[in-house]
Amino acid sequence: MNNTLRTEPTAAPPQRNARSADAAAGIKNLQQLIELRWIAVVGQVLTIEMAHYSLNLALPLQEMLLVVGCLAAFNVVSLLRLRTGRAVRTVELFLALLIDVAVLTVQLYLSGGTSNPFVFLYLLQVTLGAVLLRGAYIWSIVVITILCFGALATHHLPLPLPQDLHQGLSSLYVLGLLVCFVLNATLVMVFITRINRNLRERDARLAAARRRRVEEEHIVRMGLLASGAAHELGTPLSTLAVILGDWQHDKRLAANTALQEDIQEMQTQVQRCKSIVSGILLSAGETRGEESVQTTVRTFVDALAVEWRSTRSMPQFIYDNDFGTDTPMVSDTTLKQMVFNVLDNARDASPGWVRLAVTRNADALHITVTDTGPGFAPGMLAKLGTPYQSSKNRPGGGLGLYLVLNVARTLGGSVAARNRAEGGAEVTIALPLAAIALPGAKA
Repeated sequence: MNNTLRTEPTAAPPQRNARSADAAAGIKNLQQLIELRWIAVVGQVLTIEMAHYSLNLALPLQEMLLVVGCLAAFNVVSLLRLRTGRAVRTVELFLALLIDVAVLTVQLYLSGGTSNPFVFLYLLQVTLGAVLLRGAYIWSIVVITILCFGALATHHLPLPLPQDLHQGLSSLYVLGLLVCFVLNATLVMVFITRINRNLRERDARLAAARRRRVEEEHIVRMGLLASGAAHELGTPLSTLAVILGDWQHDKRLAANTALQEDIQEMQTQVQRCKSIVSGILLSAGETRGEESVQTTVRTFVDALAVEWRSTRSMPQFIYDNDFGTDTPMVSDTTLKQMVFNVLDNARDASPGWVRLAVTRNADALHITVTDTGPGFAPGMLAKLGTPYQSSKNRPGGGLGLYLVLNVARTLGGSVAARNRAEGGAEVTIALPLAAIALPGAKA
């Protein structure tokens, strides 16, 4: 069985991710309140009808049904509010719970006040407030329900329900208490479980946003270190390039063919060192102020394959370009360095054979690098999105794919890595064409 790791695009900033996590949790919690309110509407209608017609209790039927109708109308408005998809703030949940408390208070006023066994439904409102709200809003719900309870003790319409608690389950009051307890227990269990799940999902998103922020801060630190290294290495590399250029044009050395070949090879390697330093800077988040290049996808990947092959000693390098109809794009060194990192890792794992395949899947560019090496260790594959995960046992290793993942995320793309059943590993970079397309061009 193949092991696979896939990183999803997370181009949004951590602050936006945090806000979206809160918004998603608020919408789901409002939905739970709406569902609970529909249950309350149906339950109140059934309770009123049973008490009035089955138990022959004298109740202000018209007024109580009017209150139920107002609750249903408010729920319809809440449903329309939910469908707008806008973020739900804590104050909105607080006001929604206040409406529920007000409706319960009016119904209890019309049906005996605190002598009504359903007065303990206030506990459900307090429980919901404790889970959904924060800070002062929670205590506000507690204080308001206490005040309502105290007001109902002295102000209510009479309910002809005998307080014959000594009769046990034969007492209507005890039966009412039992029904109230079952309602409280069931609704708390069902809806609090759902709400807690929503809150856990929100916390997971916030944790992911915080982890993403830490990763970005890490990249910034790497950029600073790379910038310092570039300043330190830039002068000696430039000096070497000048000296080698002088040697190449020195008439005394021109006659020595072997020496000229060595000088040319050294110039090539010095230039490669300068390119590597530049690529590290760009991958780490530093900018050099270079302008992006207008090109096409096929031209970009073709040139990329040729350059990588010409600067690496690779016995067998397979390159397949099945992108199809060419598309204009904007390229820069960051994109090239991202693919080079993956190719270099594949070459380290499989020095004899590496394959680069380019395909198009819908509106995305897929770049797949395959090798015949030992593959990823299971533990390493599971943590491939974190820095310093490497099988090379080298200090500071494991940053190549980490940087690839972050560049892909910045462009709204993704990276998938897996071990092949026939041996070796495969890494696929998927980039949306819209992120790299030339402005005004149709992908």
